[in-house]
Amino acid sequence: MARVQVSGRQVEIADAATVLDAVLAAGGDVPTLCHDERLTPRGSCRVCLVRADHSVVAACTTPVREGMIIDPDDAQARSAARGALELIVSELPPRALDIPAQRSELVRVCERLDVRGGEFSGAVHERGIDDSHPYLTLDRDLCIACGRCVAMCAEVQGTFALELSGRGFDTVVAAGNGGPWVESPCVSCGGCVDSCPTGALFESRCADREYTATTTTTCGYCGVGCSLDVHTDPAGIVSVTPTHGAPVNRGHACVKGRFAHGFVSSGDRLTRPLIRSAGRGSPLREATWAEALALTARELTRIHDAHGGTAIGMICSARATNEENYLAQKFARTVLGTNNIDNCSRLCHAPTAAGLTASFGYAGGTNSLDDIDRADCILVAGANPTEAHPVVGSRIVHRVTAGATLIVIDPRRTELAEMADVHLRGTPGSNVAVFNGLARVVLDEGYSDRAYLQTRTSGLTELLELLRDYTPDRVAAIAGIPAESLTEAARLFGRAERPVIMYGLGITEHAHGTDGVRTLANLALLRGAVGTPGCCGVLPLRGQNNVQGASDMGALPDVLPGYQKVTDHAVRQQFSDAWGAEVPPRPGLRIPAMFGAALDGDLRALYVIGEDIVTSDPDANHVRAALAACDFVVSQDVFLSRTAELADVVLPAAAFLEKDGTFVNFERRFQRVRPALAPPGEVRTDFAILHALAAAMGADLGCPTPAEAMAECAYLAPAFGGISHRRLDATGPLQWPCPSSHHPGTPVLYLDGFATPDGRAQLAARPYLPPGERPDTEYPFVLVTGRRLMHYNTGSMTRRTANTDLLSAETLDLAPSDAAALGIAAGDRVEIRSRRGRMTLAARPTDEVAPGQVFTAFHFPQAPTNELTSSRTDEVTDCPEYKVTAVALRPVPR
Repeated sequence: MARVQVSGRQVEIADAATVLDAVLAAGGDVPTLCHDERLTPRGSCRVCLVRADHSVVAACTTPVREGMIIDPDDAQARSAARGALELIVSELPPRALDIPAQRSELVRVCERLDVRGGEFSGAVHERGIDDSHPYLTLDRDLCIACGRCVAMCAEVQGTFALELSGRGFDTVVAAGNGGPWVESPCVSCGGCVDSCPTGALFESRCADREYTATTTTTCGYCGVGCSLDVHTDPAGIVSVTPTHGAPVNRGHACVKGRFAHGFVSSGDRLTRPLIRSAGRGSPLREATWAEALALTARELTRIHDAHGGTAIGMICSARATNEENYLAQKFARTVLGTNNIDNCSRLCHAPTAAGLTASFGYAGGTNSLDDIDRADCILVAGANPTEAHPVVGSRIVHRVTAGATLIVIDPRRTELAEMADVHLRGTPGSNVAVFNGLARVVLDEGYSDRAYLQTRTSGLTELLELLRDYTPDRVAAIAGIPAESLTEAARLFGRAERPVIMYGLGITEHAHGTDGVRTLANLALLRGAVGTPGCCGVLPLRGQNNVQGASDMGALPDVLPGYQKVTDHAVRQQFSDAWGAEVPPRPGLRIPAMFGAALDGDLRALYVIGEDIVTSDPDANHVRAALAACDFVVSQDVFLSRTAELADVVLPAAAFLEKDGTFVNFERRFQRVRPALAPPGEVRTDFAILHALAAAMGADLGCPTPAEAMAECAYLAPAFGGISHRRLDATGPLQWPCPSSHHPGTPVLYLDGFATPDGRAQLAARPYLPPGERPDTEYPFVLVTGRRLMHYNTGSMTRRTANTDLLSAETLDLAPSDAAALGIAAGDRVEIRSRRGRMTLAARPTDEVAPGQVFTAFHFPQAPTNELTSSRTDEVTDCPEYKVTAVALRPVPR
């Protein structure tokens, strides 16, 4: 540490700090233009000149030294800074100083230094505007070539889409392709706009608006949990920017979190309840809340009285808040009298919960995302984070460019696979064999931590016996990968001192997804990389914004909040006493079982909150048949989804920007959600709807506010005992377990032992088993499903934004050799047929996909992908096998 003096005040600061850091630490401030705390200092604008000892220096790049005397108000330094600013301004057109100060650091700095023009004169820029992008506009004449946008794209986003072109006076930012911005490699994260100090880069839709309020909330898209500042005026959202200093995204965001918020004001929002007044077969019509609630209460009561609570099922939402999911499962168990409650983790990360619980003890990632900053080897399996979790993808790119090795295990050649030291391109469904093969090499070549295995794990003998069958050559034959590549990957992972494993739905959405999670966990345990100081652990990349929280809150058929088993009499009694109603003792039905029970006549009513199960669940015809078999269906959603179109009652629900509560992200981090907008029309939050329906059924759910719901949950679930809205507002996010109000939260799990019955991690001896569905002569291709960068899940939000200008339709990605063999060219229509359905898409030949495989997403109604997908599920959790569907292709005649 260095001791320096700033304006007469003694400050102790790190030796690596700059003069600017010292001034800020002393409570002062220095004007800057080229500086952004997220970026490497540049020192190019010279607006931050101060006196340090006997010299005038650039504060942002000058390091401190012991005993340095700093005067940020020195007259000579201030005069020189003012001169530098006048020179910058002299090259700009007059409109540069007419921009609202809210979006121009230049204007704010000019106001501070009292610069309204200057003594310099000469040519000004006349380079024109690029407004080709739906969200971003580049006014080249306002560019001062500070390089912040270029650095933001390279250092934070990791896309390297921007550059400074030209020389001297003609230097200006340009998209890397040299053409229109919209055709460039830009991924539309908005980081360049956020960093631009002059307004040369700005958000097109809010150029003439100034916000009057700012609300900090948590993004409602993927499970990363980015903090966002929502800027509003009386007319609605002006802009959304990433929160600087937020622990997860550190002032960064993606195209969805940053820009895709226009859906909240979409003209087709549900704003009033809809009912079928003449029963099934009659059209939906608008109704009052009183009518809709009365009908729903009457039908649910009738079915409950006639057939019991087990005849009703409820599907909760991973988009809803923790408090809403808590209230929903309480409603199901105390009012409906059923444990038939589940959420969409069943369709994505149920194998994560089962696998990580069995291996380690808790149903969540072992570490914080920040630990990736220490990792020297990153293993990414079955995930495409640069598209599905872009902020995490950027962190990975940043770490790899800093020197960490990268192993990617994925059948597709993703952006990260292109960067990888080793890309294991195994056939879909071969994960368990690949992980067992890696484990075999790690053990055979002496890379395992034998002391750790002996003292902290169980099951090594059984695992060693199993791995005798998984030589690199046998794994190569199963997975279709080179044996030497498998060995090289194992060596990179084995030699690493701080390896981290990150995985996604390409591991879980298989017939043996839980085995995939467990055998992947084996690799971390073999290296002693879980529950040891400095370790980086295992991080599952969650799909939806609150898929972790929905499960944490007990929206599952076999556990209560905090993963307490419903079959445990003492636990059940504690909840029954607190709720004043008996909790049913037997586990309820999972989502796939609900559909089967409906077709068998055992499930008579289904209440669906915030999920479009007809679009998102596998074998859509089977889902539609199950809904038709129910006596009564309720859909509670933001839009009239394909599921809502089949419901008897449709209840209009608020979007995440209109809610109060919390989400839990993929690293177990509770974060606040705050309403930036009032819901439109007669829309209510899910929380308010559940309270109103319970009242209509003669029940009182208690906890009248989200804060009180969180408090009740914390009282009943020890893992969340120290979490409250008040504490989160005061001190920021907390990671569970957090058992008391004085506990700091747990960024790294298992430092004091594993949460298993014997306190040891459990190695899993799991053999490779083939996928549930395999290609044959009639269906020779394997369909893999996933996500695209510009859209999200069923597309209900992103398709109602300008993201459709960036990606307007779905394609079928197939290998060029397969396209040539079938006589298919780019853009040709192709019929994709499975054993369950068919659809037609435009072809996109690409080497991202291996021969014999095809890829598509399910973001567009014109691409009903889940009409095709298999109903085969994970043997442990019933998670669908979305990643392996046998299909046939046929070119559609032109």
